[in-house]
Amino acid sequence: MTTSLRTIRVVAAVVEREGRYLITQRRAGAVLPWMWEFPGGRVEPGETDQEALKRELLHRLGVEIDVGKLISCVNHPYEHYAVDLFLYECTLVTENLEPRAVNAFTWVTSEQFDRYTFTPADEASMNKLLDIG
Repeated sequence: MTTSLRTIRVVAAVVEREGRYLITQRRAGAVLPWMWEFPGGRVEPGETDQEALKRELLHRLGVEIDVGKLISCVNHPYEHYAVDLFLYECTLVTENLEPRAVNAFTWVTSEQFDRYTFTPADEASMNKLLDIG
């Protein structure tokens, strides 16, 4: 008997500036604590991906963004649920980032990604994004 996992729709922003990408670190109390990811979060019922991304980046980093095109989508199964992670190209409308609902944020080049421990879903999307793996 197979049990189908509940799937959670998650969106994340790929914000690139001068060859560096914005990544955020999860807080200690979060699922997958201290891991790094592209900023974003869960899409709530009745919300578009774009609305969710704007809400999440304002909540997590205090910034407004413009949401661009969909870059990639990966499905990643965890033990009790699966995540459909949609990555969107985004640009900052406001510049002053504050770690409001994240432990930290930083700007890294794609060559520096392997220095950070990413969530499995983000790892899968990065591999797809960078055409590796």
